[in-house]
Amino acid sequence: MSGKTLRPRWPTKLAQAMLACGLLVGLPAQAMSLMQAYEAALLNDPTYLSAWQESVGGKEYQVLGRSSLLPQLSANYSSSRIRADLTQPDGLGNLRTSHPVYISHASVVQLRQPLFSLDAWARYKQGKAQTQYSDAQFSSRMQEMILRVSSAYIDALLAGEQLSLVQAQRDTLIEQMKVNDRLFEKGEGTKTDMLETQSRLALSEAQLLESIDNQANAKATLATLVGGDVGGLDQLREGFRLAPLPEGGFEALKKIALETNPELQAGLFAVDAARQEVNKARSGHTPRVDFVASYSKSNADTLNTYTQESTNRSIGVQINIPLYSGGAVSAQSRQAVATVEKNRNDLQARTDKVVLELRKDYAVVVSSSARIRALEKAVASAQLLVKSTEQSIKGGVRINLDLLNAKQQLFTSQRDLAQARYTYLVTLLKMKAAVGTLGPDDVREIASYFM
Repeated sequence: MSGKTLRPRWPTKLAQAMLACGLLVGLPAQAMSLMQAYEAALLNDPTYLSAWQESVGGKEYQVLGRSSLLPQLSANYSSSRIRADLTQPDGLGNLRTSHPVYISHASVVQLRQPLFSLDAWARYKQGKAQTQYSDAQFSSRMQEMILRVSSAYIDALLAGEQLSLVQAQRDTLIEQMKVNDRLFEKGEGTKTDMLETQSRLALSEAQLLESIDNQANAKATLATLVGGDVGGLDQLREGFRLAPLPEGGFEALKKIALETNPELQAGLFAVDAARQEVNKARSGHTPRVDFVASYSKSNADTLNTYTQESTNRSIGVQINIPLYSGGAVSAQSRQAVATVEKNRNDLQARTDKVVLELRKDYAVVVSSSARIRALEKAVASAQLLVKSTEQSIKGGVRINLDLLNAKQQLFTSQRDLAQARYTYLVTLLKMKAAVGTLGPDDVREIASYFM
């Protein structure tokens, strides 16, 4: 897999300005596009913003790790007022006690530069791995946000389209009821036709209420991501097109996913960070060599020198050799090794999951082409069936129930076609997310399906 660092992406000032203008002119009065929803989520989705702040903090791991290899400069100053009791013989051999009062000053500046430290080197390598892990995690959260917004947008569109279909079905049944009433009044219709239509109309009314609730819930879900009420949405363009399948098929996508999927990259960096934890633990058995330089100046440092002032300059090497720590170093090393193995197993489980999800999404994308085309034919055939049934009823060949069944078949085919198209678009995004290449350009591509 590639070990490159993934950098967080943040909306440009131009995108922010365009979004602000769109919101100010009143998006609720206009249709919100998928790109507008995506840009709004960049600024308002709390899950994404949390991931962004986490990535900002994660960048500091590299700085913290590098600090272990850089010089450490410290300064210390102290000042004390001292009153002492000093007993000493005088010139005649007698002991005399005096009580000198003086001010003691001491200042020290020290520079320490590691020359050899396995712990410092491991911290440096671990800091880099932790920052790379944070960047990979953010890239994964970015793709999750795109999927959340796109799925919520498409779910809201699907709910709206299903609501329109149910409304059309309800309106058709109402018209059919009027026709049945007129025919019954003229003695040409039957009570059975009226009851059949009335029963289906009642069921359609219940479905309409459910569809209204579904659309409201779908729009509310989208509103939580974009940070405001959602008005109208773009609709699917005429002439739905299918995207070409990637060259090389599933195996080519799998190869790319193993190299670029941010979750898998994060797993690799987690293993690397855990490996450096092993080196940190084992450094408890290795010596540390530091270059140390200091400058100190003192005045009245002790009672014997309270009338003197001294200045010291020192430069040298300090070696610290650990001998025994009660077995703590060995225990910490074994713990760290166990963590490495755990992270490796987690990475393998994550890899298997990504490959499985990619295989499922690829299969859906492949099968959707035939399914969508078949449903388009089913809708066209159902429309012809409704027209022919209406003509047959006029000729006395068919009855009211046949027309109701034909219209029900039409609405069912239209509903299934809408579901298949929207599922296809969402699965395209999921497949690219599994590969690890999902980004704003893909949102723009899916947005081109709407108008």
